[in-house]
Amino acid sequence: MMQSCQQSPGSPSGSFEGRGIKFNVCIRRYFDQSRMPGRNWSWLLCGNASSCLPKQLSCCCWDCRYVNGRRRPCVCKRDKRDRSNLKDFIIDGKKEETVHRLPGTVNGEQILIQNCENCNIYIFDHTATVSVDDCNNCNIFIGPSKTSVFIRDCKQCKFVIACQQFRTRDCFQIDTFLLCATQPIIESSGRMRFACFQYYYSQLEQHLKSSGLSIFNNNWSNIHDFTPTPEEVNFSLLPENAKPEDFVPIPTEEEFQSLDLKCDTESSLVPVTHGSRPTTSNESCLVIFFNDGYSSDRAIKFILAIKSQFPHCFLTRTKEITMGCEDAKRVTGSESYSKAVSQGPVIGLEINGASSVHHCQGVMVELMKGSTGLIFVSQSVQAAEQQIEHFFTFADMQMGL
Repeated sequence: MMQSCQQSPGSPSGSFEGRGIKFNVCIRRYFDQSRMPGRNWSWLLCGNASSCLPKQLSCCCWDCRYVNGRRRPCVCKRDKRDRSNLKDFIIDGKKEETVHRLPGTVNGEQILIQNCENCNIYIFDHTATVSVDDCNNCNIFIGPSKTSVFIRDCKQCKFVIACQQFRTRDCFQIDTFLLCATQPIIESSGRMRFACFQYYYSQLEQHLKSSGLSIFNNNWSNIHDFTPTPEEVNFSLLPENAKPEDFVPIPTEEEFQSLDLKCDTESSLVPVTHGSRPTTSNESCLVIFFNDGYSSDRAIKFILAIKSQFPHCFLTRTKEITMGCEDAKRVTGSESYSKAVSQGPVIGLEINGASSVHHCQGVMVELMKGSTGLIFVSQSVQAAEQQIEHFFTFADMQMGL
């Protein structure tokens, strides 16, 4: 954790230093408006200023200064946008409108959405970070974000989001279909519901790559509540048959036709996982695809084959991680995969359902005919339980979950 920042004496505007970086902020304004007393500066000035600071202090970078509660324009290297076109990256004060940003219009920049009501908003492009503030009854699609999506003071909104980090604060009744590489965080929020991201548009694969997101690293159901209440749980999971188009409608206007928009599970670029919902069987199977340049495609084909041939079996969770020789030996119980793990990240799947080990082995035999790729499939129900535990515990530790 970052060291606590110390206030410099004799600075009425409030100067704080941490990690050798100095911040000039209007402290009085923050504490006057804060609804969350007691928060310490080591949290406020953490490594992600755009996500962690309160709205009065939040900024896109470390190199901004605040004087009397007002932020000077950002002049850091991270923001290279033409200042005359900043309005293209801000969606503000819209009411009962359909607003969109098509591929190539955002191109990895920041987006701010605020003060909107009864709107359908679509960001079909990759972004650096996205902030959504003070929106009511809006349906919002946010394409892959390289860093964070931060939602504050929103009510009765529905989202489809792909991002590295997901955070909410002071939100109520929010439904989200989510792809999140890290643990999603909610704070001072209630009646939050989550489901697995399932969506397709023609440029989505490229946008995910540009944002550094893996379709196999999705922690959508692993929610952390910073402010739990003893009276009730602040979040839950949407029904497994929930459809994104029933929450964020697919736009039908002519300008969207070239995107080939789809929301069904078969078309979804991101595998739809069961998440932390209760399982229906005590039997699960671990399947690992070793990197040979085709492992991702092979994993998707395997998932679709299992689903079509054995509908009672479902995909519980997935991970794409880097393993060492000893890690592979500990998980598989064999030294045969030591060379294979050196070729790049591996993809691990957990399949749950009656006779899942037998079914996975059968599907894999058919899938691998004529292929030289290397895979691992649990050989017994007893071995699978320990293998799954070892693989996903190692994956969570590697990803800091």
